[in-house]
Amino acid sequence: MSFPDTVIAAAQVVARLDDPTLVLLDCRYDLADANAGWQAYGRSHLPGARYAHLDTDLSDLGRSGLGRHPLPDPDVFAAICGRWGIGPETDVACYDAAGGALAAARAWWLLRACGHRRVAVLDGGWTAWTAAGLPVSDDRPLRRIGDYPRGASTLGAACEDAGALAAALAAGDILLLDARATARFRGEVEPIDARAGHVPGARNRPYTENLAADGAFLAPSGLRRQFEILLDGRPPSQVVHMCGSGVTAVHNLLAMEHAGLHGSRLYAPSWSGWITDPARPVARGG
Repeated sequence: MSFPDTVIAAAQVVARLDDPTLVLLDCRYDLADANAGWQAYGRSHLPGARYAHLDTDLSDLGRSGLGRHPLPDPDVFAAICGRWGIGPETDVACYDAAGGALAAARAWWLLRACGHRRVAVLDGGWTAWTAAGLPVSDDRPLRRIGDYPRGASTLGAACEDAGALAAALAAGDILLLDARATARFRGEVEPIDARAGHVPGARNRPYTENLAADGAFLAPSGLRRQFEILLDGRPPSQVVHMCGSGVTAVHNLLAMEHAGLHGSRLYAPSWSGWITDPARPVARGG
């Protein structure tokens, strides 16, 4: 059976827990406590899972002006993949405790940007896994192989230029979708970043709308209908996703891919990167 490239069901994962060609990435993370995910991993996780830390593995916090979670250097990330035991023929399933939004979808996108296609996000994540009574462990596996071979990586070509983004938006060449909660998008509250509001011209599409009440993804057909309303005849390639720091934005990108709408892009610095320059305009309200 071929490995899915967007979302994978728990039943498919549990059937391969003893398969050395499958790598599980535990991506649990808490914005309020950066160490909470690692501590939760230490208590229990899917058997054989490696831990992927949003701040140190899936980001490079040393890059300034590019938001709270700048993208990692491709060579550094290739070495991290090797540390996790991921090679070109490895199947990878990523999970977190937020339906994929923090930060399993980020890990999925980074692997795809490095040319890896055999990667999916666990549907329902940690919550669905434990609710179903599926096995957990406190083991600390380590399977070091060589660095992931650098091929046709698109990681360095991600949309990071605020000026280019603004020009494309003003020309009507892109549809900018902001995945944050509506109250944050409107500037009514801002619990994390220094300024409230959104990029002028952006549209709000909270990532939570991708999920059912149980935290699993909506059916691809339903997601496709929702995004096609937003697209309004545009091709998916004209969509650029953003959020607070380029993490939950990927959840919308993943949802579009899951719905068969391929080719949308990520504005990685997102809101926290946009506001590093006080001269950039800010909008509030709907």
